[in-house]
Amino acid sequence: MLDRFFQLRAHGTTVRTEVLAGLTTFLTMAYIIFVNPDILSAAGMPKDAVFVATCLAAALGSLIMGLWANYPIALAPGMGLNAYFAFAVVQGMGFSWQAALGAVFISGCLFILISLFRIREWIVNAIPHSLKLSISAGIGLFLAIIGLKNAGIITGHPATLVTLGNLHAPGPIFAAIGFVLIAALAYRKVPGAIIIGILVVTVAGILTGQSTFGGVFAAPPSLMPTLMQMDIAGALNAGLLTVIMTFFLVELFDASGTLIGVAHRAGLLDKDGKLPRLSRALLSDSTAITAGAMMGTSSTTAYIESAAGTAVGGRTGLTAVVVALCFLAALVLAPLAGSVPAFAT
Repeated sequence: MLDRFFQLRAHGTTVRTEVLAGLTTFLTMAYIIFVNPDILSAAGMPKDAVFVATCLAAALGSLIMGLWANYPIALAPGMGLNAYFAFAVVQGMGFSWQAALGAVFISGCLFILISLFRIREWIVNAIPHSLKLSISAGIGLFLAIIGLKNAGIITGHPATLVTLGNLHAPGPIFAAIGFVLIAALAYRKVPGAIIIGILVVTVAGILTGQSTFGGVFAAPPSLMPTLMQMDIAGALNAGLLTVIMTFFLVELFDASGTLIGVAHRAGLLDKDGKLPRLSRALLSDSTAITAGAMMGTSSTTAYIESAAGTAVGGRTGLTAVVVALCFLAALVLAPLAGSVPAFAT
């Protein structure tokens, strides 16, 4: 049944390979379970509810991508987009997180429209490769600044805007150790290098009294504080058009570049260098954006970490389905997510 539905033999893969690829992809991107609630809580959002929304949005998006588009590409709330949501739109511009969710929802609806009319497919095929790479690089640099600030390695300065923080404090020291550990594990191609580094630093912080341990397993927290809380009218009335278009454009370049990049790594592009079933893949992540906003998280997008799964043989949507099941299982890890300090993420 799985072979017929996902066309495993036609793609030169097996159920065992796809399951292994799904687990590998999940391990490389599972850090979002801890990081996304931490970032969005800076916007005043309830951390526990965001944790549930993160897991559900990732599970739903990956499931649609796997079952409908049949690609080994996982989706989850995007890094960079969540930082822009929390630090630029809410903290910087002063909008409520409900209005910011409304902006995300509207951008998702725009995505669905241009995906249905194949406009997005035309745009993706017209984007120069260098521009796709530059968008990813810019997002990465923005995330680096946010990470260094949250870890205390850099801080604000009235004259130079940015200066070094207290590098003798526990936070920066733990963050530096975690970064070196992740780099070493990634160099040796250890699956889950990022989440291993986060968990090791978390344990070290708990043992030294720099953070507190809330447990590992528990019933999932309530989603109600963020469910259907997006303020669409507020997003339209508060002059958030620029924000909506920013979400729209970043999502467009980020997701499109990721889809093409992962498919290229997996050898799934056709002879003309285009992605078959591109319209289905684009509609999958468009639907996930609107669903994620309804549940209470920033924009959901395709993850470049999916390339880790394709590197071990993942070639079909079964890989993405396994990732979705892993995110659903992670719902019972809420206490562990709450125990992870900012210097670890």
